[in-house]
Amino acid sequence: MDYPVPFFERKQDRIQCLICPHKCLISEGKTGICRVRTVQNNQLMVINYGEVTSAAVDPIEKKPLYHFKPGKNILSLGSFGCNMTCSFCQNYEISQHRPKTDTLSIDELSEVLASVENNAGIAYTYNEPLMWYEYVYDTAKELKRRNPDTSVVIVTNGYINKEPLMKLLPYVDAMNIDLKGYSNRYYQKICGAQLDPVLETIRRANDYIHIEITTLLVTDEFDALEEVEQIAQFLASINPDIPLHLSRYFPRYKMKNEATNVDIMAQAVAVAKKYLNYVYIGNVAGADTNTYCPNCHERLIERHQYETRCLIHESKCPTCHIPIPIKL
Repeated sequence: MDYPVPFFERKQDRIQCLICPHKCLISEGKTGICRVRTVQNNQLMVINYGEVTSAAVDPIEKKPLYHFKPGKNILSLGSFGCNMTCSFCQNYEISQHRPKTDTLSIDELSEVLASVENNAGIAYTYNEPLMWYEYVYDTAKELKRRNPDTSVVIVTNGYINKEPLMKLLPYVDAMNIDLKGYSNRYYQKICGAQLDPVLETIRRANDYIHIEITTLLVTDEFDALEEVEQIAQFLASINPDIPLHLSRYFPRYKMKNEATNVDIMAQAVAVAKKYLNYVYIGNVAGADTNTYCPNCHERLIERHQYETRCLIHESKCPTCHIPIPIKL
């Protein structure tokens, strides 16, 4: 469904999109890098409004969010389009192509939400939801109006400009932000983007909502312990309680490098824990993904794959009583 885009400037015979840092200059009939914003009759339009490619009910831990509504389900929804071109993309069929879609109105979405048991709310995910911005904004705002207890989650690469981000944040409760590396070289080569705007999104979002960070350690491209240390130091400078998920890479899409060495994954977790209170390992079978008190090491949440058992009933350690940043 075509829909006007609110953030733009006219530049002679082209229109500049201002949703993300690419700031694409788009001519009549052409598209931006995301392939979902185009110019029609001298008007910037988005072609994926209300268009759904993927929908599922997931454990919220799958996003991954470990410190937000543990043990709850969440309705996960995605469209198509992305403003990055990651060589290892897990969902390239919908992020880099235009697959078959179904339209979903706000009333239909509200009905689906109401039918999900043990549901925390909605997660916009799968493709890059910030390239589905107009629909995400409209539906999140309306869902909050209808039921303020509905949690809105965004799983994102964080590549968005300040103005649209700040307009959206009042209707968002949590984000998992992919911090794909810690150098412009990596972002440019692997993702077709820049590092600094993602860092700014992390800083801004942390001031308003719950955030967790995921970093994929790609063999021979990004598995250096030095870079993991830089990421941990950066996050700790904002808030040492930000959960960091270090995820194991497997060959996917255009990236054929070998899967990340498990020993390197373990070393990376140990390095990050020097600076952060909560570091988790992902995509490693049998790994300990429980949550422990950083002070007395009491086990607070048990996780076995996506089965979760919450051992606390309030956001503090039952043994040493320090506050624990978990939104139950």
